[in-house]
Amino acid sequence: MNKLLVVDLLAEREGFGKHGTAEIVSHFPNYEIYLWAPHTTEAIDYGWGVRVDSPIDADVIVITGSRRNVSQWEDWMDDVADLIRTVNVPIYGICFGHQIIAVSLGGKVERAEKSSNFIADVTYQDGKVVKQLFTHQDHVVSAGEMQTIASAEHCGIVACKHPTRPITTVQFHPEAVKSVMEISLHCGDLSEAEASAFGDAIQDMDVGQSLF
Repeated sequence: MNKLLVVDLLAEREGFGKHGTAEIVSHFPNYEIYLWAPHTTEAIDYGWGVRVDSPIDADVIVITGSRRNVSQWEDWMDDVADLIRTVNVPIYGICFGHQIIAVSLGGKVERAEKSSNFIADVTYQDGKVVKQLFTHQDHVVSAGEMQTIASAEHCGIVACKHPTRPITTVQFHPEAVKSVMEISLHCGDLSEAEASAFGDAIQDMDVGQSLF
């Protein structure tokens, strides 16, 4: 059976961690799921997947969003960067994952003065325009080896592909589907005021449509 390694950087959270990651892995049916959370010793037991203390030899890697910031580098991020640089399997990055992949491959991230929390139009280079959910303050300002394939009004580098390696990244959160947002509100990951910024929280593309 194929193995999926999730670099599970919201592992301490019920809503965006457990349920957001469940949404991600639902797009990888028939995979064995391994969860690596190098940033914390307080990872939640999801009741599924195998928690590991270091990366395994996987067939696919997904790097999730995080409450940490690439612009405020921490030691554990070196291990994630090493993984990005050395593996040959497909890698998919979401939000923080998008940012750390860019930096690991020669790009640059900068922190904006204020955070961006809303649904916004994303324009792809092929002319496709979709509405997606953003919640971030760090921005990729140079994609390094990655090639920019989409942008938004508030953020010039919103989605990237690598020209020779199977790597795709997005700044937005396609896993934050309506049910995940509702759970996050209920469990306290989101306040009523924070949730209201996202309106109906309906996005045009899910994880599979955004990354595969």
